Amino acid sequence: MDGRLKTILLAIMALLLASGLIMAGCASSAPSASAEGTEVGKLAPDFQLPGLDGQMVSLSDFRGKVVLLNFWATWCGPCRAEMPFLQQVHEERSGEGLVILAVNIGESQSEVEEFMESLNLSFLTVLDTSQKVARQYNIRGIPTTFFIDKDGVIQDFKIGSFSSKSEITTRLDKVIP
Repeated sequence: MDGRLKTILLAIMALLLASGLIMAGCASSAPSASAEGTEVGKLAPDFQLPGLDGQMVSLSDFRGKVVLLNFWATWCGPCRAEMPFLQQVHEERSGEGLVILAVNIGESQSEVEEFMESLNLSFLTVLDTSQKVARQYNIRGIPTTFFIDKDGVIQDFKIGSFSSKSEITTRLDKVIP
């Protein structure tokens, strides 16, 4: 192959590669709320888990309401420390359409019921005994909390415990209109 033809072919290949990269970058740069995922701006993945009363609960049951989705365990010190703050927010804001949905990871119903009763916690709690939903949400540390708007889109999240009720309400105020 002569040098000139080789140069032309290389230029065409480079142009095609650059065009492909530009088009791929443009296609993926615009976030889509219809795409499911655990990042801000993504539609929160739906799941179904049993509540403490044995009834199945789906995240999608709460479409039209703001959901504070909290992953936790009874043995987790920081989880235990933030529970009273979650309860206070539940008592004060549930009338505004807020749902606190606590997903216990890997523990038995009796352990969770005993814990909830000992702290007088009344927000909705579901059991992820197989940890399937925790894996679905890429939970790497607990507590982890997602703030999901009434359309089911994740607006904020926090890994780690809340140090006060006001820390929770400040984040909620960005999600509840």
